[in-house]
Amino acid sequence: MATPLKVERYTRASRIALPVVAAVIIAAATIPAWGSSSVIKQGVTFLTLVALGQMWNLLAGYGGLVSVGQQAFVGIGAYTLWVFSEKVGINPFFCVPIAGIVAALFAFPTAGLAFRLRGGYFAVGTWVIAEVYRLLVTLISWLGGGSGVSINSARGFSPTTRQAFVFWWALAVAVGSIALVYLILRSRRGVALTAIRDDEVGARSLGVNLTRSKLWVFVIAAFGTGATGAVIYLNLLRVGPEAGFSLQWSALMIFAVVIGGLGTIEGPILGAIIFFGLQQLLADYGTWYLIVLGAIAALVVVFAKKGLWGAIYRRWPADLLPVRRRLCLETVCFPEEAPPAQPPQYPIVQADNLSGEQPPAPSPGPGA
Repeated sequence: MATPLKVERYTRASRIALPVVAAVIIAAATIPAWGSSSVIKQGVTFLTLVALGQMWNLLAGYGGLVSVGQQAFVGIGAYTLWVFSEKVGINPFFCVPIAGIVAALFAFPTAGLAFRLRGGYFAVGTWVIAEVYRLLVTLISWLGGGSGVSINSARGFSPTTRQAFVFWWALAVAVGSIALVYLILRSRRGVALTAIRDDEVGARSLGVNLTRSKLWVFVIAAFGTGATGAVIYLNLLRVGPEAGFSLQWSALMIFAVVIGGLGTIEGPILGAIIFFGLQQLLADYGTWYLIVLGAIAALVVVFAKKGLWGAIYRRWPADLLPVRRRLCLETVCFPEEAPPAQPPQYPIVQADNLSGEQPPAPSPGPGA
């Protein structure tokens, strides 16, 4: 009889987590109705960090593109918000998706230069390109030069209304980034990205178009980062080239992803929670704040190479946002990778019969 087979795309933990996550999102959406101004601003900071971490994780954790120049798209998104709200006259809250689109358009020439490099040269190259964007903005007096610009169009709203809409936009980019990464990884494109990350030569031999796939994920990450940058400076109401194109933005993304777990959806969320908690706890300790963050990052890299979520998953394997498929044979389910093979069983040969000849049959006894 044939063994019944079934492919599962969800786990028991994911079925439990889905309504819990939905309840958390609904509860978070009500924060502007009862939260104080400081709570709302802290919420915006946390949610935008989650979005930035997810976009960098998609780029590096699944696409294999380790970039330290993603601050370029944060600055581009912020200045796009200013241009379209102040010069064009569009409602500033409608400029958030426009900022993402403009950042995605800038990703094409950026990729045309950066994709000529490999490995560490690619990482340094993206940082150099981000610095070029910063210098160009500094030299353009129409964009405020080195002193920066203020987003005065947002001041036309009452503080309560503005903070509420900024918070809802931050919640939208955070949830949207998680959903976007989840849907991509569950598609054929996600399988191609994972193959490229693990072995470019093998992926090419299987028919994966490396340049097209990398360009596609680079543009998607730029779109999400640019939209998030617009939300960040819609909350701050002023942007300058030194702040908008600061390397600190890439450092925050990398810290959250490395601490939480590279190549997982849950990892950047956990990393953002840890970073935000440390930021609130150590904000009054000055230099010690950076020392503690650096020490924690070093310890995690040494003792938990797959991040804290990887360590948790190794102890309690539960996929909250599963992107793999599981093969179920009756009541036993295996993950996507094949189960370990059993060692072959060989017949035991007696030491006095190494020639392989059959031993003679025993002679019948006297009473036979």
